[in-house]
Amino acid sequence: MSNPNLLFELRQSGLLLITAFIWGCSFVAQSIGMESVGPYTFTASRMALGFVFLLPIVAMLRKRLAASQPDESERRRSPEYRRNLILGGFLCGLCLFGGEALQQFGLVHDTEVGKAGFITALYIVFVPLIGLFLGQKSRLTLWLAVAIAVAGLWFLCLPPEGFSIALGDTYIFLCAIVFSLHILVISRFVTKVNGIELSMMQFFFGSIIAFTSMMLFEHPTMSGFMAALPAILWAGIMSNGIAYTLQIVGQRGMNETAASLILSLESVFSVLAGWVVLNEILTPREGLGCVLMAVAVVLAQLPERKKRIERR
Repeated sequence: MSNPNLLFELRQSGLLLITAFIWGCSFVAQSIGMESVGPYTFTASRMALGFVFLLPIVAMLRKRLAASQPDESERRRSPEYRRNLILGGFLCGLCLFGGEALQQFGLVHDTEVGKAGFITALYIVFVPLIGLFLGQKSRLTLWLAVAIAVAGLWFLCLPPEGFSIALGDTYIFLCAIVFSLHILVISRFVTKVNGIELSMMQFFFGSIIAFTSMMLFEHPTMSGFMAALPAILWAGIMSNGIAYTLQIVGQRGMNETAASLILSLESVFSVLAGWVVLNEILTPREGLGCVLMAVAVVLAQLPERKKRIERR
């Protein structure tokens, strides 16, 4: 007889794996887009596109819900649900804006894509550390998985001679901290509101913050926007509209540290995509990094979680 809890965990892990795959293909698009527009313009455009992409989907799902589950539909119209949706959407949007903008600033200041991928994925360390300050404890096997994953990221993303710290790296480091907060905020609210609606609201609030920053600090032009449009479309629809939504839905019922380990596979997918699509050389060092990352994710999934899995 199949274990429903195990099937649920596998489904959630699969959604996060798809998220990591899409993100892994997004660093190149971001770098290309930054050649034509500023960080706030790129962030505002992709967030607005993510919101527009999800708006009709949420409307359709709510219409279906009203016909099939009237009690749940009524719950989502309650003041408590709306408060949680607005507060969660604002906090998620604020964190997402901060993380994406800092990442764009890092790429503007010539942080290499590989190094940016390594530093960004350090959220696998920050998530359990911040969780400790919030009174959340992680199993010893998860900490071991984190250590193996950091070693894998080192081999995967960085050259043998290591790297020096530059201004762009500082922006990316701060980005990793903010993305850690984003993961923790999602876990706080995803059990209270619908994941797709939460994702739509984070893009709504995030785009407002980003557009305000764009108008205050940048001077975008139509020619620059059109030049960056292909990269914005990829980032807005695939990375934001689809991947970040899958992240929110997939994190439901997942341990935050285990979820962050799966999401960190974006670095593996970015290297593998370059190997398969762009005919880039996959070195033995990078291959070792991929193997270590895979081992870390499997190790994080092996023990049975103590955290009770809730279903909506």
